[in-house]
Amino acid sequence: MTINYQQLLNRKFEPIEHHYSEKDSMLYALGVGLGIDPLDEDCLPFVYEDGLKAFPSMAVVLAYPGFWAKEPDTGIDWVKLLHAGQEVILHKPLPATGRVEATTRITDIVDKGEGKGALIISERVVRDQDSGEALCTLITTAMARGDGGFGGPAVASPKPDPIPEREPDLLCDLPTLAQAALIYRLSGDFNPLHASPAVARDAGFKAPILHGLCTFGVATHALLKTLCDYDPTRLQRLRVRFSSPVYPGETIRTEIWRNGNEVAFRCRVVERDVVVINNGYAEVG
Repeated sequence: MTINYQQLLNRKFEPIEHHYSEKDSMLYALGVGLGIDPLDEDCLPFVYEDGLKAFPSMAVVLAYPGFWAKEPDTGIDWVKLLHAGQEVILHKPLPATGRVEATTRITDIVDKGEGKGALIISERVVRDQDSGEALCTLITTAMARGDGGFGGPAVASPKPDPIPEREPDLLCDLPTLAQAALIYRLSGDFNPLHASPAVARDAGFKAPILHGLCTFGVATHALLKTLCDYDPTRLQRLRVRFSSPVYPGETIRTEIWRNGNEVAFRCRVVERDVVVINNGYAEVG
């Protein structure tokens, strides 16, 4: 099968309801590395029920629609699909427990040409189920490496956010646990690539890799720590491009450039000096 532009753009998604508990919020925070130092009282409010707060990047797992690209009606060569970018807009702080719902929609498909793949951009707005208030908007960019040249309209790819050509204003090094992927997957992404050494080897990796959205959570931690004094109400928007995988147990260094309330950032693995998140952009209050 190949992508049918209009059919995929107009694809209907069923609404997803998601009820999450304090335990779910704590498990997510543990999965992205909060609590590695059990004596760090700044992290404790995200992993301990006394005064529990939801970690901001937990937005990415709320009302998650699943791996819909694998469904035959999409026409996507899902084996060659990569998570290329993620944006999170936080309309209000996430509650530590909640009943939410969301519907996914495809907002754009960019045909980069034969042999160059296609970008598929989707959006979901997560709302409180009782009040109907929007909590967050999630914009996901997927690179369909095997689907370029399907005849879509010729439009330009979204431009990446720039990284300043000077030394960063701030650095934040955060370790990841060797079992980080095994913990993070319990928040809903059960792709065996992140758990099975055999599957990872078949995919060309020396070991299971960390979920891209887990790396995104570590970057969020770095921004919350260095810019927001661990106050989740101050983080309003994050946008990143994924550039390389992380192996659990590696240290992620976030390089940060401030321009008022706007922030540019990128992340690299210290041990291998490889950029793993690039063209990061954030807004803080």
